[in-house]
Amino acid sequence: MIVAFSVAPSGKPSDPSVTLAESDQASVHEAVAAAVRIVRESGLPNRTSSMFTEIEGDWDEVMDVVRRATDEAGRYGSRVSLVLKADIRPGHTGEIDGKLDRVEKALGR
Repeated sequence: MIVAFSVAPSGKPSDPSVTLAESDQASVHEAVAAAVRIVRESGLPNRTSSMFTEIEGDWDEVMDVVRRATDEAGRYGSRVSLVLKADIRPGHTGEIDGKLDRVEKALGR
């Protein structure tokens, strides 16, 4: 499966060890970086764009990473918004790149 997800904390940090500069309080880049670090350390195929992080693997491993990334982002706010979209296609792997390859090939016609 491939999951595209986005996390965005809001409110004051729930973790007292998280301190944000006054100029950074309207931005979520520190929380997003912390969440993306969890994804990258998972070892699963992934990519991050300006709006979403995609991760590929089986249901349990992908959802575990999403949960841990959401928990990490949650340290930066009193609540977290999670947007998640999944492409569940049993028996297929390598689709995080395969889908894009097919689109690029179609554009080259």
